[in-house]
Formats: sequence, C-alpha cells, structure tokens
Amino acid sequence: MTSPVDRLLRSGDQETEALVDACRERAEPLAEQLREKDFRTQWEAMADLGVLRLAEDGGARPGPVTRSLAMIEGIGLAGIDPGVCYALASQVFGMEFPLRAALPGPAWEAIAHIQDGRALLCHALTERGGGSDPLSMETRARREGDGHVLDGAKTFITAAPVADHAIVFARTAEGRHPFALSAFLFPLDLPGVTRSEPFAKTALPQVPMGELVFEAARLPAGSLIGEEGSGLALMASTTAWERAVLLGYALGPMRRTLRRIVAWAGEREHFGRRMGASHQVASRVSEMALALHRSRVQVYALAARLDAGTPARQLAAEAALTKISVSEDYVRFTEHATALSGVRAFIADSDLPADLHSPMAALTYAGTNDLLRVGVARQFGLPVEN
Repeated sequence: MTSPVDRLLRSGDQETEALVDACRERAEPLAEQLREKDFRTQWEAMADLGVLRLAEDGGARPGPVTRSLAMIEGIGLAGIDPGVCYALASQVFGMEFPLRAALPGPAWEAIAHIQDGRALLCHALTERGGGSDPLSMETRARREGDGHVLDGAKTFITAAPVADHAIVFARTAEGRHPFALSAFLFPLDLPGVTRSEPFAKTALPQVPMGELVFEAARLPAGSLIGEEGSGLALMASTTAWERAVLLGYALGPMRRTLRRIVAWAGEREHFGRRMGASHQVASRVSEMALALHRSRVQVYALAARLDAGTPARQLAAEAALTKISVSEDYVRFTEHATALSGVRAFIADSDLPADLHSPMAALTYAGTNDLLRVGVARQFGLPVEN
C-alpha cells in the first residue's frame, strides 16, 4: 500500500516515479537477505538489478542520468544499506558517466564491463597531506617507454580495499599550474601496487575505505586518460558530477526514515493522546518533509540539466550549492528524526535507529562545504582565498 509520504513527495514526472517504485519493489525482497552479507555480495546483487548500467541517450524518458538517480533512490527506499547506495552512486556519477564522456569509444568499450558489477572502480585523488588542494599532490608518474611508472600514495578511497581498477591522479609536471596533473586508469593487480586493510569507519561502515600505495608501479600503455596534463580538467568534471547528483543516494533512506517516523507518531500514545497530535511533533515532521522535498527537487533538477546535455563543468556553481544544501538538509533531517525517536534512535535493533555519523560525513566528501562556499563566493567575483 502506498504511504501518504510517498503520495505527497512525488515531485518527478510519471515515468521517473514509476521507475523509483519499480526498483523499490525489485530490491525489497533482497534487503533482508543481504543485511548481514559482505559489501561485495550486496554490490553484485544490486548490479544484477541493472543499477550500474548506463542507459543510452536515445530520447526516452527518463533520461540516462535521471534513470540512474531514480534506480538508486528506489533501492535506498527498499532498505538497502545507505553505504551500498553511496558506493553505487559514487561509481555511476563520479566515474562511469565522466569516463564515458572523456574516453574514446573503443577505450570506453574496453572497460564497459564494470557496469555488470563484477569489477569495481575506485577514485584515488586524496593524499594524506593534500586534502582539498589537488595541486599539492606528491604522487608522481614519469613516462617510461610506451607507459608510465607511478610512485606515491592515495588515501581515504571508497572501495579501495576491494576494487579491481582505479582512476588515479598523479603529477606529471612540476609547479602549480593547470597542466601539472594527469589521470590514469589501470587494474590494481599490477606489481608495485599495494592496498591497506579497510579503515574502521563510523560513517557508512558497510562500504570499505582504504589506502593505495604505488612503488615503481609500471602502468601499461593506454592507462593515461586523455592527454598528459589533462588531469585537472577530468578532476573538475568528476567532482562536478559528484556534487550535482551524488547526494541522490540519501533520498531513499531519507524517505524511508520519514515513513517510519510518520507511522510511529500516528500510533504512539503519549501523555494520553497520540504523539502526532502534538504541534511540536507535527512541526518536526513537516521540517523533515521540507528537507526531503527540497533535496529531491534540487538533485533531480540537476540530473535533468545533465540529461539535456549541459556539461558537468558548466554546472559547477549549481552543483556546489546543491551539494551544500542537500548535505546540510540531510543532517537537519536526521536531527529531527533522532529527537522524535528518543532513546530508540540509539538502539541498533529498534524500529527507529538513527545514524548521525553518515549524514555528517556528507558535509565533507566531494569537497567540504566550507571550501565549496568559498568557491561559490569566488564565482561571484569576491577576492576570497582558501
């Protein structure tokens, strides 16, 4: 039976909403089966639903980006772990779409098998001393013969402990100029490549995160993405994609939480009346609905812009504003859910558990919100520095 929350928060067109519902229905029987399974098993089960497969832009509705977003929302609404939803969104929006646009046809076809979920990608940019400043990176790639030799280390990489291939950014020239960096795509079973054990995480613990170390790792010919020195341009594209639609992974879990809270408030007896009769409770529920509605409209609007052919890099400011807005709404949304759930929010096997760490993490990935605000102000012409 359709929940009132589902009926009232349908801001998309008929085709998109039908796809969200269809993916939810297909994923629901799997959610309980997968709950105690390892990340790779959950990942492959979702891939079997077609979540990782990019649609061609043939004019059908919804468009390819909106289709992927709707599928990820649907599986999150079904109860699939938010960390798995995040990892799927990261690969689809932060890697697959940008790579399909950046690579020549034959090069894309050579890695298109990643869409079946049996091979995982990871995106290796951050270094321990680099943070949000890519031009300070120390990982270096020097040309040797028809390939490159890579030395350095990358850290805080989603899926690194289990990934099969990596997009790695490295310095190929000295200095802090736009052409100092290059991007490479290669398998992680090469000699000279080692990976760490998964980090112990408090946010999105289901998806592993780790480190990659390169010691004279010889990259095969064809590993370079684009031209040498074009790494910063690819980085700008992947980060714009992520900021625009990555937070779509949270839409399903948010709506699922709101459904549970509404049902709870409607049934719970409190001070001789149902909890939902309280104006304060009603206000918090409405604030949760507002945050979810606002987030959903913003993310789907940018997906529609991308489907219309707008290059991701041209959406940099809107993407940054959307990422800031949705991540901060996600935090406020979860705070309201926690207040309404009471102690049950902190009992793992209750019907109303709350995870504050994961929404808080959304404030930092794909660029910390503080630095994104600086970037937006700079685009207004203010002479603000990092």
